[in-house]
Amino acid sequence: MEDVTDAGIYARESTYLDRYVQLGAASGRVLTVSFPDVPEGDAEDDHPVLDQLFEYLDGLEPVTFDDVQVALTIPTDQRAVLEQVQSIPYGDQVDVATLTQMTPDLDPDDQDDVILVRTALDENPAPILIPDHRVRDGPSAAPPAVEQKLRSLEEL
Repeated sequence: MEDVTDAGIYARESTYLDRYVQLGAASGRVLTVSFPDVPEGDAEDDHPVLDQLFEYLDGLEPVTFDDVQVALTIPTDQRAVLEQVQSIPYGDQVDVATLTQMTPDLDPDDQDDVILVRTALDENPAPILIPDHRVRDGPSAAPPAVEQKLRSLEEL
């Protein structure tokens, strides 16, 4: 992806999701992805990551976001979980126990580790780019209706 250094809020209406897709970006990185009913008043609609997100939402072919940099300003242990979520391929899904096992230094039999994984999913700053909807029995940072549409899109 080209280096996009324009800081700001960007949003575009998705008829598929029946709401806006909004992202915050700075220094060539995505800070947040959200799904408001109404975007921020100063949001612009032209950003290359929005183009990729809408290509994904068109559902014509799988889209990966390997070239999109997400600024994960979260605790290190949660970052490790979300980095593993990014490795779940389009159209695949795992459960929380498997994700816990995939994450270095975590044990699916340790309840504290499972809680850590669930917390990381719930606090994911960039749903779709970090596809928490691919964790079938975990929370998603996207609203439930959006999460279900993303799962339907990928036939999960």
